Amino acid sequence: MDLAITFLYILFILAALMLIVVILLQEGKGGGFGDALGLAGQQTFGVKAQGIHKFTMGIAIVFLGSALTIHVLNRKTGGTGTLDTEGGTSTLDGSTGIPIGDGQ
Repeated sequence: MDLAITFLYILFILAALMLIVVILLQEGKGGGFGDALGLAGQQTFGVKAQGIHKFTMGIAIVFLGSALTIHVLNRKTGGTGTLDTEGGTSTLDGSTGIPIGDGQ
């Protein structure tokens, strides 16, 4: 299970980095990062290609899918939250439920 989560984290980070690069290379209303690279950047990265939108959507699906899968797998492993390890509980009146003072 730990190997699968590690693989998903690596996939998640790679998808995030690829999304950053691909989105910056796309041409918007005022151009994009691809314009800063000039003609060589457009030929190398294929900024003018129509398939870049499909590629971006595919990477976005991988990104969101890996994020959701990581979340579900982490919940199934039974991880504890911060309040569980600190021993405090929250109440409606705002007190934490942690005794203060020496109890006298």
